[in-house]
Amino acid sequence: MTILPAPANSGVRFRRVDLADKPEIEARVENVSETNRSTTLAKGNVRVHTVEHVLAALAGYSIDNAIVELDANEPPIGDGSSREFCKLIQAAGVAPQPEKRDFFTPTEPIELHLGETSMTLFPDEKFKITCTSADKQGRFTQFYSTEVTEQTWEKELAHARTFCFFEEIEYLFKNGLIKGGSLENAVVIRDDAVLTTEPLRYREEFVRHKILDIIGDLSLLGRPIRGHVIAVRPGHAGNVELVRKIVEQINKPIRAAQTFSPPPGAPVPPPPASADGAMNIEAIMKFLPHRPPFLMVDRILKIEGDAIVGTKLVTINEPHFAGHFPGHPIMPGVLQLEGIAQVAGILLLKRIEAANQIAYFMSAEEVKWRKPVVPGDLLVIEVQLTKIRGKIGRAKGVCKVDGEIASEAEVTFMLRDA
Repeated sequence: MTILPAPANSGVRFRRVDLADKPEIEARVENVSETNRSTTLAKGNVRVHTVEHVLAALAGYSIDNAIVELDANEPPIGDGSSREFCKLIQAAGVAPQPEKRDFFTPTEPIELHLGETSMTLFPDEKFKITCTSADKQGRFTQFYSTEVTEQTWEKELAHARTFCFFEEIEYLFKNGLIKGGSLENAVVIRDDAVLTTEPLRYREEFVRHKILDIIGDLSLLGRPIRGHVIAVRPGHAGNVELVRKIVEQINKPIRAAQTFSPPPGAPVPPPPASADGAMNIEAIMKFLPHRPPFLMVDRILKIEGDAIVGTKLVTINEPHFAGHFPGHPIMPGVLQLEGIAQVAGILLLKRIEAANQIAYFMSAEEVKWRKPVVPGDLLVIEVQLTKIRGKIGRAKGVCKVDGEIASEAEVTFMLRDA
């Protein structure tokens, strides 16, 4: 792993130098694909696992912009803490940039309850974290509270190691989650015993590592936070979901302004079908056999290489809202999935310049629905083609509303004669 400088306002990015074209993934919450035991970022079929300890080191030293180069699908595990990453940063030094830092301060408390996890972010002039950690049986319950500064990060948090309970190890090994795990890089708790190659580094090492994870995961917001986080039994899923709730609060006034403010100037006409791959509804219907009410894309905004962006304006006039659900209209998730498939089909047809062909939807994997889509929403459908073999294509697609992911899936489809 190599950490490189980056321009101001570019954020933190992971670069896979072991893959063709050295693809990059921005360390942003919209790129989170998994939160089981660690935080995984994904873009198309490119993934980087266990990013939280590196991100915590960067955030702990107030580093906003950096490129993390990797020759594998995850950073080195080190000793299970952020200690080794801190040594790298200390050796290189940190350069100030002239641009002003853009902090986020909540306008009102943000609450999250996810299973046994409870988290609340309160407004504050500083960044503070108060955390209680315990397993399901209440063993090794620990509490710690601190203001997070560069000094407290380096001294009080950065050295806290990953830990797990002995009964979890068999499951982890069977699922290939700790192939490099050992007592050299983790602390194991068995009954009332703590198994480790060295004494605990802090009396509350377990809860301090939970705070380390919170710092790394919250950095996926892309801007530093001024607030007080109070967390009970936190985990990566809860940390990431809290970031999504923060994004909701950030976007709330923007969405309200768009709802209640008149559009500036004259109406903008639809883009011509020839500009940057853009397609209006007439052009779309020349490519797709679908027709209303089952046409799930109104416009293609752009096509760039193996990427395409389309939109679907969700209105109350659509027939499915009569039964889904009366008095509480929500766009069915399967129709969002269909929108991804239709946009992906357009991209494949364009990509191989096929005539008199139809894109048949074959399968969907990694399907997730994250938030409801309601009448009045503008659904932005982004699709990245990840594989083409003959007339079979595979793509990663997301549906967004106001920049937040509403649903996502990996789809496979094939072309057949019309």
